[in-house]
Amino acid sequence: MDNSKKTAGNLGFLAKTSDTTLLLSITIIVFFLMYLGAMIFQGAGFLKAQTFFNILNANAALIVGSVGMSIVMITGGIDISIGGVVALVCMSCAVLLDKQGGNVPMAVLLAIAIGLAYGVVQGYLVAFLDIQPFIVSLAGMFFARGMTTIVNTEPFNVANEQFVALKNTRIKIPFLGSVNKKGVFVPAYIEIGVVIALLVVVLFFMILRWSKLGRWFYAVGGNRTSALMLGINVKMTRFYAHLICSTLAGISGFVYFLHVGSGSASHATGMEMNAIASSIIGGTMLTGGVGNIIGTLFGVLSLSTIQNIVSSAGLDQAWWTGITIAAMLCLFLVIQSVIMSAKKKALQA
Repeated sequence: MDNSKKTAGNLGFLAKTSDTTLLLSITIIVFFLMYLGAMIFQGAGFLKAQTFFNILNANAALIVGSVGMSIVMITGGIDISIGGVVALVCMSCAVLLDKQGGNVPMAVLLAIAIGLAYGVVQGYLVAFLDIQPFIVSLAGMFFARGMTTIVNTEPFNVANEQFVALKNTRIKIPFLGSVNKKGVFVPAYIEIGVVIALLVVVLFFMILRWSKLGRWFYAVGGNRTSALMLGINVKMTRFYAHLICSTLAGISGFVYFLHVGSGSASHATGMEMNAIASSIIGGTMLTGGVGNIIGTLFGVLSLSTIQNIVSSAGLDQAWWTGITIAAMLCLFLVIQSVIMSAKKKALQA
């Protein structure tokens, strides 16, 4: 009798908790357990605060891109062009700064303009012409990669002094750090791109949680017919989702550019797949209607942490990283499926 009451209580908890909150909780718990395990079993590097900040430094651009991907996925769509847009932004900004006499503000505007242009075109094709988002963004990916080589064929490092100074800027965190081999205390630091990424996360978390547009995204992703009956403009909502995603891809491109300091057609290869994986790990469902930007942030951190763990274990070959990411994705998809199934039973009980 007691066991049945306990089971009923657990099912009642599931029924009362939203899908988004459930999946977010799972993501955060898994990330902390994973990082704690790395600190215990692999020690050394993971015990340093800078190791965590290096994960943020290396993945700031992916965080921004994944936020955009999550928004599109919440509406039931997808965008696989963001890696190509990032590469195009990097090369275009590099050429502007080094070969066209441009400056950093002009490069920022160029990055945003490229993202906006992509968003308008892809958003129109998806929302108003009702072409499948996968097909539209696949064409966008190929176009961006091709345009990158047209802008400049050879990869090169940017020597613009204003940009280099910005790229090398570090925000020090004096109360966190470590003592090096010479016995000198070295404070931890983050790059400017991390600040941009965290601002994007906070902004779009607020938009999704408290704005009318955010509610529209969830409604359209949950059930388009019901959204129409509620008076929501489904076409414009889908258009806004793709516009935001591509604009964030442009910003992501500049953040990536700040990190690498070069232009190359090979930049951000596979970034779109990492963004999709991060969104799924973060609790965003491919079917739409469920997702959380904070979860996406932890999805990126989880993905990068597992890569670092694999590398620290001495498995440097690329296939080991691929295998672990695949296993992690499968694990999260299974967890999502089990939780959603349990919740469905709780609602029917």
